[in-house]
Amino acid sequence: MTVHAPAAGPPPQAQPRKAALAAWIGSALEYYDFFIYGSAAALIFPKVFFDASDPASATLLSLATFGVAYAARPVGAFFLGHVGDRLGRKKIMVFTLLLMGLSTFLIGCLPSRAAIGGGAPVLLVLLRVLQGFSAAGEQASANSMSLEHAPQDRRGYFTSFTINGTQAGQLIATLVFIPVAALPEDQLLSWGWRIPFWLSAAVAVTGYVIRRTLEETPVFAEQAASEGVAKLPLAVLFRDHWSDVLRVVAAALIATVSTVFTVWALAFATSDAVGMGRTGMLWVGALANLVALFAIPLWARLSDRIGRRPVFLIGAVGSAVVMPLYLWAITTGSYPLVLILGILTFGIIYSAANGVWPSFYGEMFPTRVRLSGMAIGTQVGFAVAGFAAAFASQIAGPGGDNWSGVALFAAALCLPPVVAALSARETARVATAHLGERGATVAARAGVPAGT
Repeated sequence: MTVHAPAAGPPPQAQPRKAALAAWIGSALEYYDFFIYGSAAALIFPKVFFDASDPASATLLSLATFGVAYAARPVGAFFLGHVGDRLGRKKIMVFTLLLMGLSTFLIGCLPSRAAIGGGAPVLLVLLRVLQGFSAAGEQASANSMSLEHAPQDRRGYFTSFTINGTQAGQLIATLVFIPVAALPEDQLLSWGWRIPFWLSAAVAVTGYVIRRTLEETPVFAEQAASEGVAKLPLAVLFRDHWSDVLRVVAAALIATVSTVFTVWALAFATSDAVGMGRTGMLWVGALANLVALFAIPLWARLSDRIGRRPVFLIGAVGSAVVMPLYLWAITTGSYPLVLILGILTFGIIYSAANGVWPSFYGEMFPTRVRLSGMAIGTQVGFAVAGFAAAFASQIAGPGGDNWSGVALFAAALCLPPVVAALSARETARVATAHLGERGATVAARAGVPAGT
């Protein structure tokens, strides 16, 4: 069943650059917030919010709170996906930005366990859930907005700015944490760790101003005015596109590489089992993210030329090979070796899959269910990836030194994305208005321009 929207003036004009900027800055804020939590969960929260007398259990519980947000993301995906496919992408982009900024700021205001006891970790988890709810709609709405505004032959490139913003947010989060982590222990654990969380408020205001001025996408406006929007987008999605939802769920497990790299590997490298310094490992992450900022748009542009599937497969298969090498490098304690393999793993190889998935997943669905399909598919897969750090901590054992088991675990979770990509349709040359239509996809695969 569809609901028709009355025409209101001329249709909006495509704004590819502005949409890409809005997606970039919003994603940068969302994932700045998300990853300062990851750094804090690995380095700070075990001592602030959990029982510091049992370091192994405190670390495990702290890493589990990192995963709690990923558990909340599927719930947010169902709600925000439904609203976004009915009311438009812009409303969701503004809402998620404000929710993430507020919840992150409040985390920085929380009292410690020493101050209020068991209530402290409870409040931490509640705010982490709000972060996860927000992130569930952020990427899907930003990806849909940038994809639907982009020129048809450059969708991969423009849509990659969402992920480029994600990497920028992660880089900024790491750079902010480097001087914070260098503070004396007592200052770090009392007030120093709070500063990165408070700084998110300024970026939220900037992102809000930019997103409010962005127009709705032409294809969504045309769909709403002509055929109408689906009254129950989720019903349409699971009736007609369930196989693509499952495909995206499997492909989204590639995010395990990011979680293990940024959270578990950081905790492992700075643990007593290895003994590398916090600041040095944070610089490894920062430089790897810096390289990713340049690699992501290059991989995405390549996908506009040769297709989404081959580029995604390079990232998925390559990550299964190089991630174990990176974890092995950490065991050597050699900063140069860790840096080289960290850049290769996260900055270059993983960026192939990471840079192309916004267009790859989004192009599987038609306009009327695109946001729902992307949100639900990615967030269910990301929920598994979000707990990868906690799973890895369990696999590593009480001593935290079974890195080879973690390496096999990370490599194994790269296999479902490979299978998903091999079974997917190639959509790089399909016209935006015909995405999600089986006939248009077949024409594209046969080398015939879509819509002819």
